Amino acid sequence: MNRKLSLTAIFVAASLAAACGKKEEPAPTPAAPAPAPAAQAPAPAPAAGGEMVVRIGHVGPVSGPQAHYGKDNENGSRMAIEDLNTQNIVIGGKKVKFEIQAEDDAADPKQGTAAAQKLCDAKVNGVVGHLNSGTTIPASKVYNDCGIPHVTGAATNPDLTKPGYNTTYRIIANDLALGAGLANYAADDLKLKKIAVIDDRTAYGQGVAKVFAETAKAKGIQIVDEQFTTDKATDFMAILTAIKAKGPDGVFFGGMDPQAGPMLRQMEQLGMNNVKYFGGDGICTSEIAKLAAGAKTLGNVICAEGGASIQKMPGGTEWKARYDAKYPNQFQVYSPYTYDATMLLVDAMKRADSADPKVYIPKLIESNYKGVTANIQFEPNGEMKNAAITLYKYVDGKKTPL
Repeated sequence: MNRKLSLTAIFVAASLAAACGKKEEPAPTPAAPAPAPAAQAPAPAPAAGGEMVVRIGHVGPVSGPQAHYGKDNENGSRMAIEDLNTQNIVIGGKKVKFEIQAEDDAADPKQGTAAAQKLCDAKVNGVVGHLNSGTTIPASKVYNDCGIPHVTGAATNPDLTKPGYNTTYRIIANDLALGAGLANYAADDLKLKKIAVIDDRTAYGQGVAKVFAETAKAKGIQIVDEQFTTDKATDFMAILTAIKAKGPDGVFFGGMDPQAGPMLRQMEQLGMNNVKYFGGDGICTSEIAKLAAGAKTLGNVICAEGGASIQKMPGGTEWKARYDAKYPNQFQVYSPYTYDATMLLVDAMKRADSADPKVYIPKLIESNYKGVTANIQFEPNGEMKNAAITLYKYVDGKKTPL
């Protein structure tokens, strides 16, 4: 059964939860609301032969333990740039050549803001990224201050859109949907009674865990233990031993697959073979099967991902075949979204007949773009309208929609 939940349908269950987020270093404090500047959108660079160069920035972790996510995201944006350059697009009366400027933030907020400032200084025409909420939230202020729009298809912390910047857009469900959807499934479908919660102290991990725990409590599930780790840890035996003593039916982990894989191996070593294991899109990857290294506990994983399964996306099957041919064995989760994010920026430029951000930004909020992942429209705050989630399990090591 393919279980697809709309953001609207689960928002009531999630509304009692505090805001939460996605993957990386300790949670940043959201910036105070501020209007987008009047500024200084870059003039596209001239190119040889009378062409106009339009540069799209991409930022993600292409080094460190989350590099497999970052490279997948960058691949999606690169694929879009290549496709755009086959379309002979004319903007403002000039043929356009699109280029990507890719930066590495290593899932680190300080490096993320430095990368954002670098893209601002380079006067790119728009940005796709970042992956992590802890990098995306502080970077969003940098982009707003320099007047460049950015679109994320991965960062899920609801705090991202709270400042109300008209330069910030998200094309994936946020953590109110992911955490609540998993808690509802644990209570209503699996009938679980006792769950322990672990988070990695990042903006993402804390946020999605908080929504899950509060929704689970409202559904009558007892949270028997709450433990904490980091996004660099690999040894979880102490916290898992403490959790095992409480006899939970399930464990929720707010974090990423570099920690979830070893954690599943260690749960098996402790004999926790009948304990369900829940997590958000941070663990909902192909890579987790490799990181779990054959642990039978992988079969207990239930994870949530924003959007439809690739098979149910409007253009997912054909797009995935092209992606796999171009980037074999590199697909993770978010590359269809970074592809759409890149295309979305250019769609707004075309409708504005300008690659100048201060001219085309007003067109972004009016988007009605038929993408690979979904038909993309926005709420006034830059959140995607009618965002959906899909729940997955792992069958013979392969991620499979419920």
